[in-house]
Amino acid sequence: MIGAILDLVAAVLCLVGALLCLTAAVGLVRFPDLISRMHPAAKPQSLGLLVLLVGVVLHVRTWSAFFLLALVTILQMMTVTLASHVVARTGYRARLVDPRTLVADELAEAVAERARADPEGRGGPGATG
Repeated sequence: MIGAILDLVAAVLCLVGALLCLTAAVGLVRFPDLISRMHPAAKPQSLGLLVLLVGVVLHVRTWSAFFLLALVTILQMMTVTLASHVVARTGYRARLVDPRTLVADELAEAVAERARADPEGRGGPGATG
C-alpha cells in the first residue's frame, strides 16, 4: 500500500518537474532579451530538475540512487549559478544588454575602469574584472 502511494507521489513529482522544465524552455524562446532569458534558464529549470530527481528517488527507493541524484542536484545548483553569472557578464561586455532596461547598472564602472587600464583590450591575467 505504501509502495503504491510512493509511486503515485513520484509520478506527480516527475510530471511537475517536467512541466517546470517545459516552462523554462518556453521562457527561453519567448522572452525578448538576454537578461529576461536568464531567469527561465536558471530558476524554473533548476527547480524542475530538483523536483524530477526527488520523484525518481521516490520511485527507485535505493540508497545508491539517492546519493547519485543528490550529487547531480548539488552539481547542478553550483553550476547554474556560475553559468548565469558568466552569461550575464559576457552579454553585458558584448553589448547585448540594453542599458535602458536595467534598473541599476553596477557593472558599468568596473567595465569603464578596465577599459581605462587596458585601452587596447588585450586582456591578460585578471581580465575578468
